[in-house]
Amino acid sequence: MEKFCGKFCSRYGRRGRDTVSKGATRLEDLARMAGVSISTASRALNDSPAVNQRTKQLIWKLAREMDYPFRRYMPAGPIGAEGTIAIVVPRPQHREGRLSDPFFLELFAGVGEAARERGCDILVSHVAPGSFEDLSAAMTTSRADGVIFLGQSWLHTAFNRLAETEARFVVWGAQLPDQAYCSVGSDNPLGARRATLHLARLGRKRIVFLGDTEAPEAMQRHRGYLDAVEQFGLGVDPDLIVPAHFEVESAEASIDSLIQRGVKFDGVVAASDLIALGAIRALQHAGLSVPGDVSVIGYDDVPFARYSSPALSTISQDTAKAGRLMVSKLLDASGQGSSRSERVPTDLIIRESCGG
Repeated sequence: MEKFCGKFCSRYGRRGRDTVSKGATRLEDLARMAGVSISTASRALNDSPAVNQRTKQLIWKLAREMDYPFRRYMPAGPIGAEGTIAIVVPRPQHREGRLSDPFFLELFAGVGEAARERGCDILVSHVAPGSFEDLSAAMTTSRADGVIFLGQSWLHTAFNRLAETEARFVVWGAQLPDQAYCSVGSDNPLGARRATLHLARLGRKRIVFLGDTEAPEAMQRHRGYLDAVEQFGLGVDPDLIVPAHFEVESAEASIDSLIQRGVKFDGVVAASDLIALGAIRALQHAGLSVPGDVSVIGYDDVPFARYSSPALSTISQDTAKAGRLMVSKLLDASGQGSSRSERVPTDLIIRESCGG
């Protein structure tokens, strides 16, 4: 296998891209621009394990830039797809990511239906990025037409950096002040504010916020909670801001600890439905009634929410619309730079767990 380190820049500039017109690129042109043999270029396009990852990334990047029809080297599907969208789930903060998260499954479905309408295949990557280098590798090693990242984690700065050179990606997550990339998400502050105000209007005066306050979306939900508590004149009590990961067990342990410490509360606004379910389990194990003693509202409106006992009040997010937005923004950008970020509406769904 030829070595191209140190030679690529001079070869690329002197007799590479400038001498080959887009659409007329041949395999030997790609090989020459990359400084490798034609057989190595062919193996790279076929994702052969005999070619190192750096060479593959370079050749795939050149193939895209020069409109080389490298999709013909990929295995043909049962039906000729118009394109392929890769779905990548970044590693959540402080824990392992789980593709089985019910809300992400709803987002998968939304993206899948939207991709089907556009005649595109979707693939789910095994990669769980945790750095800029991981994000960059997810882009350059994928032969998909674009990538949808489901979640921001702590990678906001890395996504901004990625947007300097890549426009073929969209992120599900919060919209942040200095954002340079396209994101689709819900109006997190408004959703949490509506949930908190609803409990306050029911007469609840000691309302817990249960969830992460660092991840971008959860941080915005926390802000909505704080706005509502202050608006209703309840005052902000640090004892009622209770950390919990987006897992039933974590939320259950957090509420157990709160009860054992003797902290009084009569309402819970949870950062997700999984967290809300963990809170309900802990309250019931402690002999407390939901909603008689404590009202609980979740966030997401995943399918099990209506079937829990009691049925869970929650904030819904339109995952079908979110899927359509992410797919359309990804496919319709046409390399013209990042599309405009957009929020999907939220709605307060009142069921049994809040008591009214």
